[in-house]
Amino acid sequence: SSRRSFFHLLSWVKPTQQHIKPKTLITPGPYPEIKSLMKPDPNLIWIITMMVLTQLVAFYLVKDLDWKWVIFWAYAFGSCINHSVTLAIHEVSHNSAFGHYRAMWNRWFGIFANLPIGVPYSISFKRYHMDHHRYLGGDGIDVDIPTDFEGWFFCTTFRKFIWVVLQPLFYAFRPLFINPKPISYLEIINTVIQVTFDIIIYYALGIKSLVYMLAASLLGLGLHPISGHFIAEHYMFLKGHETYSYYGPLNLLTFNVGYHNEHHDFPNIPGKSLPLVRKIAAEYYDNLPHYNSWIKVLYDFVTDDTISPYSRMKRHQKGKVELE
Repeated sequence: SSRRSFFHLLSWVKPTQQHIKPKTLITPGPYPEIKSLMKPDPNLIWIITMMVLTQLVAFYLVKDLDWKWVIFWAYAFGSCINHSVTLAIHEVSHNSAFGHYRAMWNRWFGIFANLPIGVPYSISFKRYHMDHHRYLGGDGIDVDIPTDFEGWFFCTTFRKFIWVVLQPLFYAFRPLFINPKPISYLEIINTVIQVTFDIIIYYALGIKSLVYMLAASLLGLGLHPISGHFIAEHYMFLKGHETYSYYGPLNLLTFNVGYHNEHHDFPNIPGKSLPLVRKIAAEYYDNLPHYNSWIKVLYDFVTDDTISPYSRMKRHQKGKVELE
């Protein structure tokens, strides 16, 4: 209820253009300084570029290693970079790199950021993630909600452990069962560029570099400390609370995606500024339940018999639904 009152005080609405004067986006409220945070973060451009280049160097360094070391470095190093890149793509999907006036620049930059992940991801993520924000928990709309099969089958400790390991596969194929969409021309371009890049890596550096790239994505998005955010964000460990923030050190690698209540309240504020949102409006966030360890979230999810993929809020939408 406190967060609802916060919204009423701010009278917040989603902007259509990020460079419109703030007074056109929010009526005066108790924290008008929050309006000044609604602007692009140009640092994303350089950070993402450096991460992509870092992985290119890694592809070269692993090409002659023994297989055991290829897999070791894929998990110890590449997984952190690739998972961080996916969250950079999340930032870009909100137009945080170039702003709303240059939406297509963000789409092309997302395709560039996608390269070290190995599979085409950026454009499709953008389309489905906007639905996640508009219709959080929407039945048949929000593909962040596990399927009925996932909730039914992955209900024991061992099966939930397997589900966590295979999370990237479920996220990849779930949209085909919940909310399939016609393929867009940008998705075709994303796929062609990505497959071409993968072929170049294979012929220029060899199979080990290609395996390192794909393994880094699979391992980094599966059983990995950073992957705790998948479960921490919206699984109801406490009844009545469907969105949780995380305020631990891994936010440094994840563009502050842990500030998840803050992100859903203000999705047009880049991740770097979300800690300021919490600081400015502390009384609306500090008393909400939150996490300090994503590793503990993973452990509790697997071992707690009362938590499963079913532990999500699901809503049946009424009225007109406008999909991305």
